[in-house]
This record gives sequence, C-alpha cells and structure tokens, in this order.
Amino acid sequence: MSGIIRKLVSNGSSLAFGCSGKTDAVSDFDALVQALKDALGPSSGLTSDDVDVEHLIRLMREYKNNEKGWARYAMGDESRGYTRNLVDEGNGKSNLLVLVWSPGKGSPIHDHGNAHCLMKVLRGNLTETRYAFPEIEGGKAEPMRVISETTLEENGVVYMADELGVHRVWNQGSDFAVSLHLYTPPNVAKGGCNIFDPETSKKSHIKKCGNYSAFGRKL
Repeated sequence: MSGIIRKLVSNGSSLAFGCSGKTDAVSDFDALVQALKDALGPSSGLTSDDVDVEHLIRLMREYKNNEKGWARYAMGDESRGYTRNLVDEGNGKSNLLVLVWSPGKGSPIHDHGNAHCLMKVLRGNLTETRYAFPEIEGGKAEPMRVISETTLEENGVVYMADELGVHRVWNQGSDFAVSLHLYTPPNVAKGGCNIFDPETSKKSHIKKCGNYSAFGRKL
C-alpha cells in the first residue's frame, strides 16, 4: 500500500484517506492546485466571462491521478450523501474541493449559481444526470426533463454550467467514490444554490453549501 492508510475515524461513520510523507504524487497534486490558481490569475473572480474553460479542462485531464496526492483531503461520512472538502480558495476566484460520495447516495438536482463547474473522478464511478431548466407556466407542476445521463469512470472529466441545464451526481457503487471539483467564480460558496424537486420541478434555495473539512482538517 506504500504509505496509504485507510481508516474509520470518530464514531465509525466517517472515512478518511491518509498518506505519510511528501511523495511525487503529493507534489503532482500540489502542482495541479497551483496551476489552476495561476490559470485564474487574470480572472476578475466576479464574472465567468473571462475564464478560459478549455485550459482548465486540459489541466484537469492532464493531472496524473494518484490517491497519495489527494488522500489528505478525502474525508467521507457514510451518513451523508457526500462531503465537501475544501482544498484551495484560488485567491478568492474559485473553490477547489474533493468530494467523497457515500455508496448508493448522491446530490439533489442543483444549479451552479452562474459559475463554471469542472469535475474529475478520482476514485470509483459517478453517474451524472442532466436536466433542462424547469419551465413552469401558471404554477403547473411537472417532472424534471432528463437531457442526458452519463457514467463517468475514474479519470473522467466533465464540465457543467447553468446554460447547459442543471444536474445531479450519484454514486451507484458499493464503495466510496471520490471526485475533484473546481467552481469559478465561487458563487455557490458565497450565495448558495437552487435545488429542484424531480417530480414537481419546484425550486428551493439553499443559502450556503457548507464544507465538511477545510485544508485537510475536519470542521
């Protein structure tokens, strides 16, 4: 296992991945974090118009995924659908998070607060279902309309933004899955997001999406 330690912590419902020592894999992950921060340097951080999405996607795809690199951030809790673990705040221009997905659980249908969202699967498989933005006329409730559904395997990268619809992410596997997410600008962290009822399309606003840990420490 070369220094990787997987253990249950606290009351037995939280999962942590840990690694010992400064390895090449850790350096590679740290280099990705810095490259993403550098790429967003010219960005205002206030709008999404000046973000070079293709460059960010390329950086995510080129990162050589190794569990030792991101292990210190991957803290999960099987009582939750997923946990948000903050890695970096990108000089106020982004949020980079490691999300740990509990087996058989996932997110509600949600938007992204007019921000860019990039996701790379680091461990396991994740299913993304995209929906059209609901159009409710005269108060008539209708089910959300599915646009597409894709299962992303390890190292798969996907881009999402509100002009492409809304989505949910689900771990259909029997073990924890892990993914890396970049949100820029960090609108959701500051102002929350909207979630949608799949049967009625009713929208509810979540004021704040809290983090389970920050910079490798549980909150």
